[in-house]
Amino acid sequence: MIRRLVLACLFVSCGLVAGIVLTGRMRSAEEARAASPPPVPQSPAPAPAVQGFAGLPDLSSVASRAIPSVLNITSLNVVRQNSPFTSDPLFRYFFGDDMPRNRVSQSLGSGVVVSSDGYVLTNNHVVGSVNAQVSVVMGDKRELKAKIVGVDEMTDLALLKIEARGLPVLPWGDSSKLKVAEWVLAIGNPFQLNQTVTLGIVSALGRSLGGNLATYEDFIQTDAAINPGNSGGALINARGELIGINTAIFSETGGYQGIGFAVPSNLARHVMDDLQKFGEVQRGTIPGIQITNLTTQIAEELGAPNTRGALVNQISPRSDAYNAGLRAGDIILAFNGRNLEDASALMRILADSKVGTAARLEILRESRRLEVTVPITRSRSTRTR
Repeated sequence: MIRRLVLACLFVSCGLVAGIVLTGRMRSAEEARAASPPPVPQSPAPAPAVQGFAGLPDLSSVASRAIPSVLNITSLNVVRQNSPFTSDPLFRYFFGDDMPRNRVSQSLGSGVVVSSDGYVLTNNHVVGSVNAQVSVVMGDKRELKAKIVGVDEMTDLALLKIEARGLPVLPWGDSSKLKVAEWVLAIGNPFQLNQTVTLGIVSALGRSLGGNLATYEDFIQTDAAINPGNSGGALINARGELIGINTAIFSETGGYQGIGFAVPSNLARHVMDDLQKFGEVQRGTIPGIQITNLTTQIAEELGAPNTRGALVNQISPRSDAYNAGLRAGDIILAFNGRNLEDASALMRILADSKVGTAARLEILRESRRLEVTVPITRSRSTRTR
């Protein structure tokens, strides 16, 4: 009896201890849950930031330094034209067979200060003629008369001189180091909106204008907005260096369509130096020959492996080149060791050659490679002094 009573007490005691322990653990768990903050619902990860504009350079300081070096240019030309009444017999009886009248033509454009003592580069088509009356408007609104130092129709460049000192000058850049897709700024006066800045990239290099405006085929193509009035303005790189003179646009409407052209700075600087020293550009030529590009059909007929090189289309029997051994039908492959892609490449190299020297031409004639040496003579441009 006593043994049963002891066992019953023992079971009751164990139950009480187990209940106390279990109750304490449950209370601790509830207190822990009450002390912890409720879980925050998980939200979707934020989308990555758009990087479209993050990579664009801040060219505001570059533009502010360059703008004062770009001027507004106005050119007045007197154009003589016949009267529409000259075909009237009665008019001709009283006034003669030819009675011309004068008409004033105005041209507007831009120019770039290239020296602190007043030399300004612009386009030949902005000036119009060597007898034009040219004036420039400075950034501070001063209007000054300009003297035409010289013009070069081949590159469509003109050099002016104004009587001013201490002018802001853009540093020259090396256009041979330009790369496609490099950022550039075009600064000029489109539609008489003075000192307009547009942003773009170099779209292509070594472009040809097809002889419509200039025959020198080595232009920078850019998509920076260029419109009428931008001609003669500055094309600068992201370092604020002058790397081109804006010259022309390709447009079916007369306005901006994303295709503009500029004369490379290295060429513009060479032209400027010659115009300053001689009043003309002294460039080389081989007189008495005509060259053209090769076609696939002509290349096959002449035994050429491809269309690279410049074809001598015609040659004068009395020319120095003929006496040196060059003949019609020859394909000029290299000029002083420099391979030629086409006739335009030969024209560029030839124009930059020193007058009075001789050029070693590697030619292909009847599938045979030969060499001839021809003299380089001067090709004269317009002189104004």
